[in-house]
Amino acid sequence: MDSQIAKVTKDLTTAADMRKTTQMLMQPNANWEEYLTPAPLSIAIMGELVFISSGTDFSINKNPPKDGFKHIKYPESFRACLMQVCNSGWHAFNMAHKNMDQIRIHTGSVPDYMKAAVNFLFNDDDEIVKEYLPNQLDSIRTIADECVELADGVEKKYNDVICLIQELLEACINAKHIYGEDLEKVKNKIKENKMREQSAKELNEKYTKAMEAMEKQVEEAQEEFKSSMKSFPTGIELVGMEIADALSQAVAVIGNAVFAMGAQRTQQCTQDGSSEQVVQKTETEKEDKGSAQKIYSTSSQILRLATTFLEYIEKDKIKWNELYDQKNKKPRTEFVKNQFERIFRSIEKEEKSKAKKKGLSLCDTGIAICEQIETYSPEETWDKKTTQTLVKKVKKLHQDAQMFDSKGKKMCNSPAFAPTPPMMAKAQANAGQQSAGKQALENARFRIEQSREQLKQCREEYNKALERMEGNKKELTDILVDMQNCNVKEIDFDTTIKMLIKGMDAMGRVKEQWEKMVRFFQMVANIVKTSLAKTMIQFADKVEDVQTLSYNSKLFTKDLLYNQAFQASNIASLVHMISGTYCEVSNKYLMDRVSSLSKLMTMDKDKPEFLQERQKLQNSCQEAQDNILKLVQKNKEEFEENTETRMKQIEGGLKAILPAADPEETKRIQEIVQASMTEDDLDDYA
Repeated sequence: MDSQIAKVTKDLTTAADMRKTTQMLMQPNANWEEYLTPAPLSIAIMGELVFISSGTDFSINKNPPKDGFKHIKYPESFRACLMQVCNSGWHAFNMAHKNMDQIRIHTGSVPDYMKAAVNFLFNDDDEIVKEYLPNQLDSIRTIADECVELADGVEKKYNDVICLIQELLEACINAKHIYGEDLEKVKNKIKENKMREQSAKELNEKYTKAMEAMEKQVEEAQEEFKSSMKSFPTGIELVGMEIADALSQAVAVIGNAVFAMGAQRTQQCTQDGSSEQVVQKTETEKEDKGSAQKIYSTSSQILRLATTFLEYIEKDKIKWNELYDQKNKKPRTEFVKNQFERIFRSIEKEEKSKAKKKGLSLCDTGIAICEQIETYSPEETWDKKTTQTLVKKVKKLHQDAQMFDSKGKKMCNSPAFAPTPPMMAKAQANAGQQSAGKQALENARFRIEQSREQLKQCREEYNKALERMEGNKKELTDILVDMQNCNVKEIDFDTTIKMLIKGMDAMGRVKEQWEKMVRFFQMVANIVKTSLAKTMIQFADKVEDVQTLSYNSKLFTKDLLYNQAFQASNIASLVHMISGTYCEVSNKYLMDRVSSLSKLMTMDKDKPEFLQERQKLQNSCQEAQDNILKLVQKNKEEFEENTETRMKQIEGGLKAILPAADPEETKRIQEIVQASMTEDDLDDYA
C-alpha cells in the first residue's frame, strides 16, 4: 500500500503539475487582470488632458520650490504641463508593451534550461555536474537579471508620470489656483500617494530581508543535514530519510513564502461615501512575517517526527518489541529527540511571536515524550495507566502538529503535496520501501483535505479580488461617461484637477503590478545566485561523512540544487503566463489607443478632425474596458475549472487506492485543517 501511495503521489507532483499548482495558489495575489482594467482609463484621461489643454493657459511658477521643479519642464504654461503628462504616459505604455514582449520571450526559454539542468543533476559523474550545471543555472540567472532591468525600467517610467502629476498638483496649490474643499481633496490625494510610495518601500525592504533569510536557510539546511546524518538510527533509516526530505523541502517552503510576499499588494483600496479611493496601509502595519514564515517552514519536519511515535502504537498499546532496540539496550527515539532539539534551537533564535511559542511548545512536548520513553526497560515494564497517558500525549502532539502544519501551508502559500526530489526518490526506491509505515494512509488523507481547503480558499480569495475590480467598474465607467459629456467650454480648472487626480490613481494601480514583476525576477536571480555561490560549492566539497545510508550529503545537495532550480523555473513559468496575458491585452486593447493618443497630441485643436479623434479615443477606451472585463470573466471561469480539475485529480488518484476511511476520522481531519487554515487571528502570523 505504501508503495502505491508513493507512486500515485509522484504522479500527482510532476513538474508540470506543480507549476500549475503554483499558478493557482498565486493567482489571487498575482492577478494581472485587476491592474489591466485601469489602463484604458489612464489613456482616456490623457486624451482628455490633451483636449483640456486647448483652454485658457496660465503660469504655475508663482511660488516654485526652493530647489526648482524636479519633473515639470514648462512651469510657465499649465497647458504645456498637461501635454508633458500625456507625452510621459505615452512613452510609459509604449515601453511597457515592448518590454513585456521581451519578458515573455525570455521566460519562455527557462523550461529548456531547467530540463538541461535536471539532466546534468541525474548524471552520476560529479565532474560533469560541476562542469556543466553552472552554465545552465547561469543562463537562468542572466534571463532573470535582464528581466529585472526590463521590468524596473517600465516601473520607473510609470513612476515618472505619477511624480510629474503629483508635482503639478503641488505646484497648483503653491500657485494658489486651488481653494477651499478642492484644496483639501488634493492635499489628501497627494498624502495618499506618498503613503503608497512609503508602503511600497517598506514592502521592498521586507522582501530584500526575506530573500537574504532564504539564502541563509540553504546554508543552514546543509549544515543541519550533515549533523543529522551522524545520528541516523539503525532500524528506522527510512524515518531519517523522510526527515531529510522534509529538511530539503523547508528551503522550498521559505521560497514559496518569499514569492507570496513579492506578490502582495502594497496597499488596499476601498471606497468611501464620496467614491474616492482611500489608501490603507495593511501589510506594513503588521509585524514582520519573515521570522514566523521561517518557523512555519519547520512544520513538515515537526509533523513527521510526531508521526514517528504513532508507528509504535497499536490502538492504546505501545509496541515495545519494535520500539526498543535489544542490541543497544535502549529505545529507538534518540534520533527523534535530537531532531526535536535541533528544531527547538532553530526556532529559539527567531523573534517573539505566537508561531514561535507554538513551535517551541511542540518541540518541548516531543522531547518530553522521548525522555519518558527512555525510562522504559524490559525489566521494568509500564503499567496500563502510564502507557495510556503517554499514548494520549502522542496523539495530542500529532494533532497539534497537523494544525501547525496546516497553518504553515497557509502562511507560506505552500502546496500540500510536495514532490520528492530526484536523489531522495532514488534512494527510497533502492531501500525497497517508500514510506515508514501505516501512517502513510492517514498522511495521504490529511494532504487531500489540506489540498481541498487550500484550493477552496484560493478560489474565494480570487473571487474577492474580482469583486474589488467589479466595485471599481462603476466608478471607472462613470468617469469615462463624464468625460464624453464634456465640451471645452464647460471644462474649468476644477475639472482638470479632478482628472489629474484620477489619472494619478489609475497610473498608480498599473505601476504597482510592475513593482511585483521586479520583485519576482529579483527572487529568480537571488535563487540562482545562492545555487551558484553556496550550493554548488558545497556540492564540490569532498564527502567525508561516515554513514550507512545510501543518501549522503552530496545527494542531499543535489536535491537542494534541484529544489532551487525548480522554484526559479516555477516563478518564470508564472511570469510567462502573466506576460502572455499582458501582451494579448496590450495588442488587442491598448496599443491602438496609445497610438490614437499620439495622433491626438499632434493635431490642430481648432479643426473638426480633432473632436472626431477625441470621440474615437473615448469610444475605443470604453470598448477596451468592456473587453478586458470579458477577458477577466473568462479567466475566472478557467481558474475555477482548473482548481476543480486539480482536486479531482488528487482525489481520483489517491482515494482510488486508499481503503474506506472512518467517517469520524475524516471529520476530525477536516476540522483540524479548516480550523487551522481559516483562522483570521493576525497574531498567529507574526
